[in-house]
Amino acid sequence: MRTQQEQAVCDLIASKADALLADLKLHVETPTGGGNLQAIEESRSLLTKRLDALGATTSLREGEPKPAWLGDSDQRPKSSVSSRLRDGMPSVLIAGHLDTVHDPKGPFQKLEINADGKSAIGPGCVDMKGGLVIAVAALEALEQVGVDCSWSFFLNGDEETGTYHSQQALRDACAGHAFGLALEPALAGGELAIERVGSGQFLVEVEGKAAHVGRAFTEGISAVTKLGEVLVEIGKMPQPERGMVANVGPLVGGQAANAVPDFASAFGNVRFPDQAVSDELATLLDKLETSGDSLPKVRVHKSFNRPAKPEIPETRALAERAREVAEDLGQKLPFAKTGGVCDGNIMQDAGLPTIDTLGVRGGGLHTPNEWIELDSLVERCQLLAVLVMRLCQQ
Repeated sequence: MRTQQEQAVCDLIASKADALLADLKLHVETPTGGGNLQAIEESRSLLTKRLDALGATTSLREGEPKPAWLGDSDQRPKSSVSSRLRDGMPSVLIAGHLDTVHDPKGPFQKLEINADGKSAIGPGCVDMKGGLVIAVAALEALEQVGVDCSWSFFLNGDEETGTYHSQQALRDACAGHAFGLALEPALAGGELAIERVGSGQFLVEVEGKAAHVGRAFTEGISAVTKLGEVLVEIGKMPQPERGMVANVGPLVGGQAANAVPDFASAFGNVRFPDQAVSDELATLLDKLETSGDSLPKVRVHKSFNRPAKPEIPETRALAERAREVAEDLGQKLPFAKTGGVCDGNIMQDAGLPTIDTLGVRGGGLHTPNEWIELDSLVERCQLLAVLVMRLCQQ
């Protein structure tokens, strides 16, 4: 049952439905995709000013380098933590990402309300501008009603590209908190993800010897042919029934059909349900490498940067708390597992029980048809506010 104070928080949030939509429009139309650092910092500033107004202290941290083979550059998004912690009270770490996958100069730029008035489409509206909007509004509502809570708000700008620049900052932010809440959108049926696989990237590079196909074919050593042999071996690795996945693409190799190619490469992605399968995949990839200096030479680079997030008792208990809140608010919150990954994987691996699909409802993620269910702005904001309230005041 809702307490009188919880009802006051919910009523206040419901009265701010128009403000939530206006705020969503503002953030959706700030184009933070494609590594647009200026827009990322604009969005961060809009949010952290409101958090600081609640008494938080915000600190910025420079982005760390990622492996050079993944295309590192000097343009690394920063991360920030805004904290308002209270002694003697369990603290909640709320985490969200500012970046999207959408081209900041592409045609998909605006939040547009659909004719039914119940949904809208826009770049990043669910992944995860909607989550950011409701989280800040939830904290503001708690403050306005006079509910004292202990929290930190972590914001990064590189989740969509693997959280390489901000992973250590996120891990460090987990310390001193009792619960983790990440703002990824709800799953397709509104479910809360309580179990996620892990993921990693790899790159296979093959060095051969160039030659003219007509004049010196036998003097050449084809890197493309060797890469093809390697890809056949990678194709034998997946065991989907065990949650063990390896996928390849894109490919590079050769510049002309009448030249034996001296270089070829392939990027790939792996998924795994636990550390044991992760280690097994790593071993299989390592075995593809060749030793010595003889050609063709195969090199394998890998980075399994998102650990698996299995269901653990602490996270299950946190999910049950969230479902209890949802039911008290007349909402449903079914549980599910997913093959996707997010910053929640990192948070739980850092030792923080984390649930990570507390954002808004919608669909079409990472497409020009990304859409949000507008009622979920208020509903999920209420859910988040009451959950934070109960966790801090338990």
